[in-house]
Amino acid sequence: MRLAVPTPVVTLLPSVHAPWEETATIEDVARIAQAADRLGYHHLTCSEHVGVPAREAARRGARYFDPLATFGFLASRTERIRLATNVLVLGYHHPLEIAKRYGTLDVISGGRVILGLGVGTLREEFDLLGAPFDDRGLRADDALRALRASLSRSTPSYKGDHYSFGDLVVDPCAMQDRLPLWVGGRTVRSLRRALSLADGWCPFGVTPAQANEWIKQEEVPPGFEIVLGPELPLNPIQEPDAAGEGLAALAAAGATIASARLVHRSRDHYIEQLEALAAVNNQLHSPS
Repeated sequence: MRLAVPTPVVTLLPSVHAPWEETATIEDVARIAQAADRLGYHHLTCSEHVGVPAREAARRGARYFDPLATFGFLASRTERIRLATNVLVLGYHHPLEIAKRYGTLDVISGGRVILGLGVGTLREEFDLLGAPFDDRGLRADDALRALRASLSRSTPSYKGDHYSFGDLVVDPCAMQDRLPLWVGGRTVRSLRRALSLADGWCPFGVTPAQANEWIKQEEVPPGFEIVLGPELPLNPIQEPDAAGEGLAALAAAGATIASARLVHRSRDHYIEQLEALAAVNNQLHSPS
């Protein structure tokens, strides 16, 4: 089981984030990223909201660091760990905009970008940006196809129902031959969209048990990534056995990567928990 870091500080979710995150700095984030990099964690995350309506902030949270700027900084402070948007809202961007900006980040980071992408649910934010809302699912499907046709190609071309382009140069483009596309969401439709148009599924607000029920109904190809997190935060320092059981449960549910949701009370404690969870995971997979 590989481990991932749902990066603290850069997103503050109500009733989930710890008090220390409210006044933490980007340097604190960098120290955590460097520790995860050293420990062999698979990826970091950063989410996207351009502007959260004030009446929604109490439910969704108000802080969302911009993923491109955040990952540009963290790429310079790390060497191996991958950088996963979790997620970009497809309807807020033209596919070529994503291909150019995150293709550049892929070059800067040495080929470490993963594009987690979603359809989006916040109508007010779509309206704010002048983006169509009612047909966002069909547009997202077309955008995913356009992205696959665009990433890693300096002269991309595509003709779809909503996006068409050609006879242009995108330089730089992503350096990975196939930059991974993952689909987020909290419905079985998001899993099916991921299976048909992407390389992985990174749901939110879905329990491992529910995810497993959906996964069992589908044909999942080899190499397809499924990122799941535990229902409750893990505490590998004080409860290593329970943390191990939590990781094993995620694997049994179909996860290929575990999102390391942790109990933590400070930056240093977070790093200690990352170290402890890595040790638990190594023990799980060591020869008996």
